[in-house]
Amino acid sequence: MELPSEDRPREKLLSQGPDTLTNSELIAIILRVGSAKDTAVDLARKILNHDGRGLKNLLDTGPEFLCTFHGVSDAKAAQLLAAVELGKRVARLEPGNKYKISSPGDVSCYLMEDMRYLKKEHFKTVLMDTKNQIIDVVTVSIGNLNSSIVHPREVFAEAIKKSSASMILVHNHPSGDTKPSREDINITERLVEAGDIMGIKVLDHIIIGDGSYLSFKEENII
Repeated sequence: MELPSEDRPREKLLSQGPDTLTNSELIAIILRVGSAKDTAVDLARKILNHDGRGLKNLLDTGPEFLCTFHGVSDAKAAQLLAAVELGKRVARLEPGNKYKISSPGDVSCYLMEDMRYLKKEHFKTVLMDTKNQIIDVVTVSIGNLNSSIVHPREVFAEAIKKSSASMILVHNHPSGDTKPSREDINITERLVEAGDIMGIKVLDHIIIGDGSYLSFKEENII
């Protein structure tokens, strides 16, 4: 099924600009065509409206889910997921030099879209140079945080290898609630002490929730 030419998202984008399009119209451009029953825009609306989750249905999903919609083939699912991944990577880019961290909000902007929808806890270290520019982001562990899996030797191994001057600890709470647990606090204190001994400063620990974050530094926990 096709829309009248004046209502087609591709023509609208070219004549009026991408910022004038709705989410469903942007998705429709990637889908290109709908099905025998739905236009590409209608099909996009069905994907977005499923369970009322909107764009989360593209961020927190896989090809299996997308292919449950009549008119979405493996190829279309791949195109959608590729577009989402490109968007996430572009969002992390900063022209010129490496991405510089000046505040907890900078860390949140850099990692929020990667971590807010994860269904398990991921513990990462953001490794930085002497100018607080990101050298690398390392995934240390996946699973509920405890002191047995988040050990200083694993946390600092890559930091030593890459000559990091400092690091920021980051992990997500799949529940969306950013309140730190007693284990979160104990692990942080242990790693701060280890960093002081090794000369690699642990500047902060940030918990990522669903669109929000908590900074141990801002909360005076460390």
